[in-house]
Amino acid sequence: MERFSPTLTDSERADLVALRRDFHRHPELGFQETRTMGVIAERLRALGLEPRTGVAGTGVVAVMDSGRPGPTLLLRSDMDALPVTEVADRAYRSETEGVMHACGHDGHMATLLTAAAVLRRLGEPKRGRLKLVFQPAEEGEGGAEHMIAEGVLADPPVDAALALHYWSQLPTGEAAVVAGPFMASVDDFTIRVIGQGGHAAMPHEVPDALVAGAAVVTALQTIVSRRTNPMLPVVVTVGAFHAGHAFNVIADKAVLRGTCRAFDEEVWLSLPGHVERVAKAAAEVHGCTVEVEFQRLHRAVVNDAEMTAHVRETVAGLLGEDSIAELRTMGGEDVSEYLSRVPGCFFFVGSGDAAKGTMAPHHSAAFDLDEDALPIGCELLVRLARDYLAGED
Repeated sequence: MERFSPTLTDSERADLVALRRDFHRHPELGFQETRTMGVIAERLRALGLEPRTGVAGTGVVAVMDSGRPGPTLLLRSDMDALPVTEVADRAYRSETEGVMHACGHDGHMATLLTAAAVLRRLGEPKRGRLKLVFQPAEEGEGGAEHMIAEGVLADPPVDAALALHYWSQLPTGEAAVVAGPFMASVDDFTIRVIGQGGHAAMPHEVPDALVAGAAVVTALQTIVSRRTNPMLPVVVTVGAFHAGHAFNVIADKAVLRGTCRAFDEEVWLSLPGHVERVAKAAAEVHGCTVEVEFQRLHRAVVNDAEMTAHVRETVAGLLGEDSIAELRTMGGEDVSEYLSRVPGCFFFVGSGDAAKGTMAPHHSAAFDLDEDALPIGCELLVRLARDYLAGED
């Protein structure tokens, strides 16, 4: 452990774990993080900062200002939990039925707060400003966009942004730091197939929305196989299909819900049109019509080359060059909204350990963090902030 976090004191490491467990015991869903907001604000005030609370409803922003000219670096943590019922019997398990920190946001908040405390103890920053951003509602509810709309990238203007994410599919002691596309865009679509109900014994008399819906599901797969460049990763998944209510009744409607994912900007822009055209054509063959709702959640996470090189160098200095994994995922993260506006880097810190049972997938009811990863993430944030804001103009 010592080689991973030489800057942190023993008491800071202990507090880091205790804080993460407190957040884990008291999870709150997106835009409902009122207790979480209060804990974060109290911690920041104890550091002598003046946090702004209620940003985008439950977000918190604080600025550590050196009083000297220099750039402003944003460090961001998400805050929200998921509507998941925890199954593991841990001393710090969720005390809120049906809600759980199943994606590591408890660890992100504890890490950023502890990094702020360490930087404060070290008399940082030496120049410029460090903007600490605790964002609500990352899990598909547009928290980043709401924060940006309320001026989180302004006053003072942000020059660069960094954020980490603990990753259970990566062993503790490793990190994934990749320039360019790193995580996919995330879109949400709903397709309503409209037919005409009738008797199951006389299927020739009415258009069957269930059959048409099944054809739509199959046809949507051709967006990946035939309508986009095979060298550019794309995902089109239908995750829900609801139609019919009785064994002897032809369904008059079907509702499909799904998601599209992509790395490439042009592909991302083309997806709504592809979904609508394919769905309409497939349903029309069966005499049905469709209504399509396509919602943009957020674009792909694209890391700036220069900022990524800075993170890679820092990770290599702490964990060794061979600790850096070339890992990308079609999962998404709304940190992309910050990185599409200012140069930055979003990276994974490994938190998986089979012996400790911390390799369950993210969003799983069995998810947990290897708490030995927390000092690593904290040390990385401290070093990255100190290096970025070091020296003279």
